Amino acid sequence: MKFYAILAGVAAIAISGACNAETTLKASHQFPGGKHDVRDDMVQMIAQEAKDANVGLNIQVYPGASLFKPKEQWNAMVNGQLDITLLPLDYASGKVPVFSATLMPGLIRSQERAKSINDSPVP
Repeated sequence: MKFYAILAGVAAIAISGACNAETTLKASHQFPGGKHDVRDDMVQMIAQEAKDANVGLNIQVYPGASLFKPKEQWNAMVNGQLDITLLPLDYASGKVPVFSATLMPGLIRSQERAKSINDSPVP
């Protein structure tokens, strides 16, 4: 009986340790880090939000193609080597052809035009 009490205690400690375990996700992108590049800033904001949520989730950001080269990121994600990426979808269009639709030139010609469309009322 004493053996089972000890076993139950060890199991409880193991379970509580697992509940408090931190999870770290790897995020990779090709854009310069720490240089106020809006794309890096977006990924850093996601990492900070995860940290601030205090749910045991950390996101390690690898900017500037420091973990994977730009066109290797999609395969790295699909193969489970990478958890999060920010990349031009056309880089993966060889694997997912519909992604090439993201290269529609002339659709929106400037940030000002994009902002005006974004801020316009929805009919």
